[in-house]
Amino acid sequence: MNILKSNNPMLNKKAVAKTIALDRDAKRRGGGPIIDTFQHMTVSGAVTKTLILTLIMLAISFVSYQMPSRMLITVGALGSMGVYFLTSWKPHLSPITAPLYAVLQGLFVGAVSAVYAMSYAAMGYEGIVFQAVSATIASLLVMLMIYKSGLIKVTQKFRMIVSMLVGAIMIVYLISWVGSLSGSFEVPYLHESGAIGIGITCFILVVAALNLLLNFDSFEKGEEMQAPKHFEWYYGMGLLFTLVWMYTEFLRLLSKLQSD
Repeated sequence: MNILKSNNPMLNKKAVAKTIALDRDAKRRGGGPIIDTFQHMTVSGAVTKTLILTLIMLAISFVSYQMPSRMLITVGALGSMGVYFLTSWKPHLSPITAPLYAVLQGLFVGAVSAVYAMSYAAMGYEGIVFQAVSATIASLLVMLMIYKSGLIKVTQKFRMIVSMLVGAIMIVYLISWVGSLSGSFEVPYLHESGAIGIGITCFILVVAALNLLLNFDSFEKGEEMQAPKHFEWYYGMGLLFTLVWMYTEFLRLLSKLQSD
């Protein structure tokens, strides 16, 4: 249960409070601050950092799209996972690790997009990448409107439930990946194109969309708590994770719908 609750440390307010507490403790002991807490994060700053990370990812994706390979997918997926957890453990490194994360995600996204595009074209259809990008942007805007309207409030209970669902999904994907490597087993229905498989992908997309609300809330809570400036990169990285996840799921859904 603890693993599931802490699946996305990017959204954990305790990480912000701990960093600020360490800085204040260093000042009381007469040492220099660990970070400059006079430079606080802002929502606009976090949005800017997210845009920068997205542009980096898109640039690398364009390159990897031209030369897709399983190696790029594996390096991008495993590398970004490692950088993600390093940053959650050492958030003050995020100005360096967040751009690296965007590069690795770019390798993954570009290669995966090319694979789906070729598979989609083989079925006689075109434009799966454009459709998935459009659906991801539309979902982002819709969830932002929902968050701003207060239609769904991000309470502690809501955050805990969504975080647990995200953690459970990531564990299932990890099990599926290990099973595909060993060739010994596969998770039932997860990659199938039948009604159950499509339903599972739709459910995952709903959870990913709800995770966007947690990202938006973290931006505002970070500003309210006067989190250090580097948390703009930290939270921007968390939002990028959700967007890439949604985009990948939309690719999977579109592919399933056409092959069903």
